[in-house]
Amino acid sequence: MNATQGASTEAVPRRGQPRDAAAAAALAKYDRLARLPIILSAVLPLIIVPEQGNWVAVLIGVVSWLVFVVDFFTHQRLLVNYVGTRLGKFDLAIVILTAPWFLLAGAHGGSIVVVLRLARLSRLLLATKGVRRLFARLGRVAIIAAAVLFVGAAMAYFAEHPVNQEFATFGDAIWWATVTLTTVGYGDIVPITTAGRIDGAAIMFMGVALLGLLAGSLASFFGLQPEEAGNGQEAPNEPVLAELALLRAEVKELAGLREQLAVLTRHLAAGDKSAPDTGAE
Repeated sequence: MNATQGASTEAVPRRGQPRDAAAAAALAKYDRLARLPIILSAVLPLIIVPEQGNWVAVLIGVVSWLVFVVDFFTHQRLLVNYVGTRLGKFDLAIVILTAPWFLLAGAHGGSIVVVLRLARLSRLLLATKGVRRLFARLGRVAIIAAAVLFVGAAMAYFAEHPVNQEFATFGDAIWWATVTLTTVGYGDIVPITTAGRIDGAAIMFMGVALLGLLAGSLASFFGLQPEEAGNGQEAPNEPVLAELALLRAEVKELAGLREQLAVLTRHLAAGDKSAPDTGAE
């Protein structure tokens, strides 16, 4: 019996975790569907400031707030004591502080309101795995792009500067490499040496590859293609993790039932041995 209780205790999810496998699957589905509305709700009020007299801005302010309200209560329903976690408390504070107080007559917050709306963006980065994954990918792309940019500019400058007046400074080489990497190709600066042209071709190919990687990351983020397709290094998605957690809980429960069955079997065997003595009496 103690073993069964111990197994049941270990299977209970901790604070901030999905209540069960069904809740984990529902939360994963919700995160995919709510990803774009939450991003728009965090960004649009910074661009279109809600104010009295502008019904479009007011509508955007109210709807964006309602999106965060729905998001909070969805997490509170699917996660164990979500409001008791740091992220849950921060989420609740954002919901309360960014409520449409501007609808009240004479209510205005000035710069503090802008800061609170900016806090929505920080909440977005903290709570949304897809956004964190996207920014991680963009960070890697930015590092690679910067390396290609500076190395390509340096090679072009040393190859072109002695014979090409268009590469008068290293800044000119940086400008040319930037235009080439982004495949814009203004043509205001053109390499004339063989080494410079080879360098330019390499930068162009790298630019196309980086743009393709960026497009793939955005497509995966917005659900236009399956996430982590063909990438075996990424962790399994949340539904798979939920199924594994459910399977482990069932295995622990079966182990406890097996121990209970063994105890009952011993009791029954002891009862069978004492039965003849009772009959004799």
